[in-house]
Amino acid sequence: MTGKDVHDREAIRERLREQASREDIRVSIHAYREMAEEGASYDEVREVLEDACVVENYPDQTRGPCCLVCRRTSEGRYLHVVCTTGLQVAVIITVYEPTAPKWVSPFERGKPG
Repeated sequence: MTGKDVHDREAIRERLREQASREDIRVSIHAYREMAEEGASYDEVREVLEDACVVENYPDQTRGPCCLVCRRTSEGRYLHVVCTTGLQVAVIITVYEPTAPKWVSPFERGKPG
């Protein structure tokens, strides 16, 4: 993605959709651990990427552009996936279910402290 594209949420969604369909996905060790803890499968993560809503975008992240995406899976639960947006493959950084108090809803953060 170009520098401009990492700021464009629709371009991010399309790129993640394409990466998921080609299975151009790599899962970090941290994300594997989180997936195991949450009982989330690789198929669920891929499903999220296939039709994700970009909840938060971090184009200027120190380690490279990334974003937080969310979707309800076919298992009926919402999953948050944090992944890269500037690489040829989507690197999954972490996966978790959005829960209170940190999240009011799957798409809205809770109020700090």
